[in-house]
Amino acid sequence: MEQLRTIGRELAMGSQGGFGQSKEFLDLVKSIGEARSKAEEDRIVLSEIETLKRRIIEPDIPKRKMKEFIIRLVYVEMLGHDASFGYIHAVKMTHDDNILIKRTGYLAVTLFLDENHDLIILIVNTIQKDLKSDNYLVVCAALNAVCRLINEETIPAVLPQVVELVNHPKEAVRKKAIMALHRFYQRSPSSVSHLVSNFRKKLSDNDPSVMGATLCPLYDLITVDANSYKDLVVSFVSILKQVAEHRLPKSYDYHQMPAPYIQIKLLKILALLGTGDKQASEHMYTVVNDITRKADTSSNIGNAVLYECVCCAAAIYPNPKLMETASSTISRFLKQSDSHNLRYMGIDALSRLIKLNPDIAEQHQLAVIDCLEDRDDTLKRKTFELLYRMTKSSNVEVIVDRTIDYMISINDSYYKTEIASRCVELAEQYAPSNQWFIQTMNKVFEHAGDLVNRKVVHNLMHLIAEGFGEDDDAVDSQLRLSAVSVLDHFLFT
Repeated sequence: MEQLRTIGRELAMGSQGGFGQSKEFLDLVKSIGEARSKAEEDRIVLSEIETLKRRIIEPDIPKRKMKEFIIRLVYVEMLGHDASFGYIHAVKMTHDDNILIKRTGYLAVTLFLDENHDLIILIVNTIQKDLKSDNYLVVCAALNAVCRLINEETIPAVLPQVVELVNHPKEAVRKKAIMALHRFYQRSPSSVSHLVSNFRKKLSDNDPSVMGATLCPLYDLITVDANSYKDLVVSFVSILKQVAEHRLPKSYDYHQMPAPYIQIKLLKILALLGTGDKQASEHMYTVVNDITRKADTSSNIGNAVLYECVCCAAAIYPNPKLMETASSTISRFLKQSDSHNLRYMGIDALSRLIKLNPDIAEQHQLAVIDCLEDRDDTLKRKTFELLYRMTKSSNVEVIVDRTIDYMISINDSYYKTEIASRCVELAEQYAPSNQWFIQTMNKVFEHAGDLVNRKVVHNLMHLIAEGFGEDDDAVDSQLRLSAVSVLDHFLFT
């Protein structure tokens, strides 16, 4: 709610800066900010709605005043109330010749309407006209509306104009045209299937923002059919290298990271193209390894790029040097005891790497087990899943013992049942001795109680009856006594 109030204040200041004083709106924002309850806030907003209903239909309203009314309607909807009575006035504003009024109208309709709203048909002709405007700001406003409001049925009405704008002199227009085509692909892939070459060409656009926008539709296309884009591997690697080496304008830096969102998207694309393809992956090893080693770990965005590097390394054809670098990165994540998010990233990244090389898990085993002690429940659940997959005969004792301790600490019966089942499964598969197996089963029965599957109990009783295969009858008898004492308590209390 505080975020909505902040946006409202910004809208108010924007209205004030555009056409002069807007005291009524400022007073509205102030009164809502000072409301002491939701009921009081609703009362203020409902009063505002009644005022707008009355005033918005007055004859000969000045444009600047109508603009203010529409902005106030936007604020009303942001606070969760219905402002549909004013939608038609926002649509009318998109027809205005004044660029500030037109852009306000487009902003409002993209917030008010969805692609299936009945009023969409009233602005399609306006969008078609504005896409041909000589003023690139008008064209950009129309393209914004295209991305938000054009549905599968209306795509053919604007598609030819959008395709022409892909080669517009202004980079902002080219970028938004690519975004519109991407939206068309998401809505109706067949409608733009013949335009894939446009995305390929714009990958080499002189403006980085256009190139960055092109990565989004290419990623979707590669997700569906990676083989058709293998020829672009070298291009993607070259672009990633240029970005990582700070060859893009300084304005693309974020927290001193060079165009991190472009890097992340490129790494995702390379992960798709390199999966199971040794030849394609060989082009990627150097640049991914360099980015992983040089990434700044002092910021969240730097860690996000690092995480994506590890995911890429785990997805493409394995490379020992790259795997080693990725393993070191995971170690840094897991050691961040003050950050649940980074430790979660480390657990997730490690779960990807062990699919390629299970031995990597050994060097991180203690750090992973320590994550079960974290206060964050999501992290503990992710850790439990990873530990289950890491378990083998050499570490089953420590992992199962700590997992049982974790099981004891939770109250969710459904989840507790799952953990108990996994502990039984691991004990049956990897038990180093009968003595440990019996002790472990006793612990599970003691702390999980009726949550343990009865079939497990009867299987264990059958095993006790047949004996444990010990050479020493005395040892066999002692194990039976130990097991029966607990099972007797479990079954008959």
